[in-house]
Amino acid sequence: MDPPGSIPVFLSLVGRKAPAARNRAARQAVAVSLGVIAGFALAGGAILSYLGIGIPALQGAGGLLLLLIALDLLTGKESAQPQGAEDVNVALVPLGTPLLAGPGAIAATIVYVRDANGQVGSYLALAAAIITIHLVLFLFLRYSGVIIRVLRESGITLLARIAGLLLAAIAVQLVANSVRGFVAGG
Repeated sequence: MDPPGSIPVFLSLVGRKAPAARNRAARQAVAVSLGVIAGFALAGGAILSYLGIGIPALQGAGGLLLLLIALDLLTGKESAQPQGAEDVNVALVPLGTPLLAGPGAIAATIVYVRDANGQVGSYLALAAAIITIHLVLFLFLRYSGVIIRVLRESGITLLARIAGLLLAAIAVQLVANSVRGFVAGG
């Protein structure tokens, strides 16, 4: 999870919206991320085991989803979304997941829960870390509007293209890690 690194994608997706809509998107995205990470902390290992999904498959799926979003940002096209549902959809996907609560964060959470070995102190430390990172994420996204005043419309367009390029690189890395995981595991 990367609070400063989330700002370019956040601004490219909601930077042209009114401040109230940006704030709502920040709240929703962080709430979705917190829910996803907490859910995987509580039952992630069991969910993946039940579905027969490994961490490499999770990484590959997240990478492909991020690649689709990156292509939209690079080309300047909006994803096909129903009119009026745009704010909610952007906050859920791609902001809440897979950008904030991505495959890496989910996998790390599952591994840390597994490594806690039933020690209450370890579980409490992990819970504190999850809550803290989400508070920091919210603060970064909530106050990213300051950057909009400096960048203006053309700067946001440029930022969207740069964010798309970086997001595409992250997506390719996730897919590469997924392939590497499949090769090493099988």
